Amino acid sequence: MKTKKKEGGALRAQRASSNVFSNFEQTQIQEFKEAFTLMDQNRDGFIDKEDLKDTYASLGKTNVKDDELDAMLKEASGPINFTMFLNLFGEKLSGTDAEETILNAFKMLDPDGKGKINKEYIKRLLMSQADKMTAEEVDQMFQFASIDAAGNLDYKALSYVITHGEEKEE
Repeated sequence: MKTKKKEGGALRAQRASSNVFSNFEQTQIQEFKEAFTLMDQNRDGFIDKEDLKDTYASLGKTNVKDDELDAMLKEASGPINFTMFLNLFGEKLSGTDAEETILNAFKMLDPDGKGKINKEYIKRLLMSQADKMTAEEVDQMFQFASIDAAGNLDYKALSYVITHGEEKEE
């Protein structure tokens, strides 16, 4: 009985994800395929815990906890082959406006709702919190940002550039 139940679940998962390719453009699918291939370290066609560990190690992070990796793997409804990988990204991306998400993050740092944040303040935060950025990385980001004479960054314009690419001059 257990086997039948498992197969039925796999069939439902396959049906649910069979349309996932229509959610992406061909170039996006190719990029996801490249990412999947990089992560599938043992080249068995599936991403498992060891693949995730090896991927993190290749990025210089060797202290990833097993429970973090298990949590990542549990987001999938079954083994993570390329179709499941695409399906996971489809679920993460559907209904999410990346620009809105970035704007909301910036708004948390702008309690007055002015649409601007002091350049030095945001630089200090980016260089001291979570995935710390280097001064060079922050300066590179500022190249794409509108900064007024008072040293305030227009985060609405920066959010647009981050999600849509550089603004076109007309």
